[in-house]
Amino acid sequence: MNAVTTIRRATVEDADTVSTLGARTFAETFAHLYPPEDLETFLAYAYGLERTRNDLAHPDKATWLMEDEDGEAIGYALAGPCDLPHDDVRPEHGELKRLYVLRSRQGGGRGSALLKTALDWLEKDGPRPLWIGVWSENFGAQKLYGRLGFEKVGEYYFPVGETRDLEFILRRG
Repeated sequence: MNAVTTIRRATVEDADTVSTLGARTFAETFAHLYPPEDLETFLAYAYGLERTRNDLAHPDKATWLMEDEDGEAIGYALAGPCDLPHDDVRPEHGELKRLYVLRSRQGGGRGSALLKTALDWLEKDGPRPLWIGVWSENFGAQKLYGRLGFEKVGEYYFPVGETRDLEFILRRG
């Protein structure tokens, strides 16, 4: 990771930045998979300003922004209580909910640094089961999570508008 790249905890004042970056990185990564109306509906719901503000204000969730040397947000991670649809999920379990870096800024360990920050925060009070939902065809992410001890324990269909994506449920601990 570039020595002048920084990671900081986002606040409610960062809602515009997180909302915009979230929609941009999701679209960069996945837009080719969806009809435009499905993508538009999903982005408005998942990355809307109100939902983003609620996530940032939630006492049990945390968002980190990765910024370059000019202070431009180039990536982010969101973590909090697990709400994946699996019978073994408990309220005290943690989940990495989102992890994205702009395509033009990927590499150099940036995503791994964000991931470590989020996982360390999830386990700040000691080890506990951690969960991640990952798209079934995101092989790079699955490989990375596997190296960190996450194993597939289930699957479900994730709605993006009218489209349903097969997601794998991963757990560690």
